[in-house]
Amino acid sequence: MTAFLVDRSTRLRMLFSGEKAKESLGGLVTNDVVALQPGHGQRAVALTPKGRVIAMIRVVDRGADLFVDCEPSSADAFVGMIRKFVNPRTAKYAVITEQTACLGVYGASATKLVAPLLGASHEVFDALAPLALWRSEDGSVDVIRSDDFSVPGLDIVAAPARIVELRSALEAQGIRDVSAEQLEVLSVERGLPRFGVEMDGETIPQEANLDALGAISFTKGCYTGQEVVARIHFRGHVNRHLRWLRAESPLPRGATVVDAEGKEIGEVRSSVVSPERGPLAIAMLRREIVPGSAVQVKQGELAMSAQVEAIA
Repeated sequence: MTAFLVDRSTRLRMLFSGEKAKESLGGLVTNDVVALQPGHGQRAVALTPKGRVIAMIRVVDRGADLFVDCEPSSADAFVGMIRKFVNPRTAKYAVITEQTACLGVYGASATKLVAPLLGASHEVFDALAPLALWRSEDGSVDVIRSDDFSVPGLDIVAAPARIVELRSALEAQGIRDVSAEQLEVLSVERGLPRFGVEMDGETIPQEANLDALGAISFTKGCYTGQEVVARIHFRGHVNRHLRWLRAESPLPRGATVVDAEGKEIGEVRSSVVSPERGPLAIAMLRREIVPGSAVQVKQGELAMSAQVEAIA
């Protein structure tokens, strides 16, 4: 599969503008939004005051404004947070989900397929860092370099009619939508946690490896939930982590993970069979279960051996 399509239009899309846009958003999320430069992007996490995850977002500096998106499972809570805490007199924000669409083109040939349709060279897209931005000259099309899955890709954001045109042009070249099952494999292989799947409203960012994934700055100014995150980083630790599990046969989602003594140490949160890595799952495990540990996965009378791996 040299390239495939992913309909990403259900993701929440927002714009933030105004002189205090960066400061306003930066005061609500874990990463250093103020330090972002035009054309670059980052991941960040919105938290409750108790340091629990509300949403993991992507923030891209478009120069005149900030583009922000997140999974639909986090959309309502994130928008609610913005409406509650962002003063419209200091920063303007708008939900543009209905006014735009987003088409992902992923795979080894993605840049070479997309570039000619937008009057660009594929070398320009190839040179983009993860979450970096390319904009058309008229500003009607944004292309974000995406690393959300285990293969590289481009997320194209534009008016719905323009996305329909681009989709038709790609389909005319034989490019098709990836199946939900294949996309799940690519997501688990990547190890980027999803709200409502691998993490939820009780998750602390470090439990989901969001620090290692570059979504947290430990040098920026204050933000909601910072006290919990900083205390863990500088003086403590979390009691559990997301880890990969490798096995000889598929591991049931929701199954219990136990150690050699039969003590419950976690649960399987997502599970696939990877063409490259075989049966692969993501589990939330007690922190003392280090990479390389052998564990048992149990569901009812079923028991399977698995090996723990760190999510890189």
